[in-house]
Amino acid sequence: MLKFIKDWILPIAMITGALTHNWVSRLSFLTPHLLFVMLLLTFCKISFRDIRFHPAHLWLLLIQLAASIGLYYALLPFDGIIAQGAMLCVLTPTATAAAVITGMLGGNVGFLTAYVLFCNIAVAIAVPVYFPLTGTHGELSFIQSAWLICRKVFPILILPLFTAIALRYGAPKVHKALLNIPKLAFYLWVAALTVVTGTTVNFMINHDSTAYKTETGLLAVSFILCCLQFIAGRRIGKHYGDPVSSGQGLGQKNTILAIWMAQTYLHPLTAIAPAGYILWQNIINSWQLWKKRKKELIN
Repeated sequence: MLKFIKDWILPIAMITGALTHNWVSRLSFLTPHLLFVMLLLTFCKISFRDIRFHPAHLWLLLIQLAASIGLYYALLPFDGIIAQGAMLCVLTPTATAAAVITGMLGGNVGFLTAYVLFCNIAVAIAVPVYFPLTGTHGELSFIQSAWLICRKVFPILILPLFTAIALRYGAPKVHKALLNIPKLAFYLWVAALTVVTGTTVNFMINHDSTAYKTETGLLAVSFILCCLQFIAGRRIGKHYGDPVSSGQGLGQKNTILAIWMAQTYLHPLTAIAPAGYILWQNIINSWQLWKKRKKELIN
């Protein structure tokens, strides 16, 4: 029974959030705190002496930063909400769990771990610049809007990094204690996924809208961008002899963070895009793992 739950924890968490959305959505205030702790645990595992910048990192960062804002302006004349969803699907940093999948697929975990660090820093800088351009906080000036977002995004994406460094050198016993709870990040991820799913479903049910075309467009865009990012990442990585690591780095996103950012700073309906991305990226990861196991059996 426990094995079944662990194997199917993703759909179980999402279904639970959807079915209990009236109650779970009230816990949305916990999401940034859960994200902070999850990133803190991830950064605690990083040995900063082993962090190396690779040329492929630069190309992946350029795609995230340039393609995200480029897609926004390309789609803006057709539908502003879909444009926001597209930007979010590309800009969102790599999932902390991507290193695990990378290892299972035979990729370079060190490369991916370094990229998680680099892209979180890059996104923390880009988000306060990009999001005000959407005009969501129309009552504020660009500078005011950027500062508002910066104050809330930086503590979640950057403060965990400095906290991890401080614990490593200033409180090694606490640092070691956190490392001795390897499953904590997994349980926090499940809790956060349940909350953000419930919040998204609650909004979709209660908002007065018949924007079915927009909702369908968000799901379609998230599917297309998910596939394209995995493909683009693998092609960049292939040039450097490691398609797996770059593919996961660009394709596997921290969708819980993306949903929270959509619900907090963009049109709430935008959250449908990263919610769909959760499904698409896990289908791709499952297919990749199945393909690798099949290849190993043949050999």
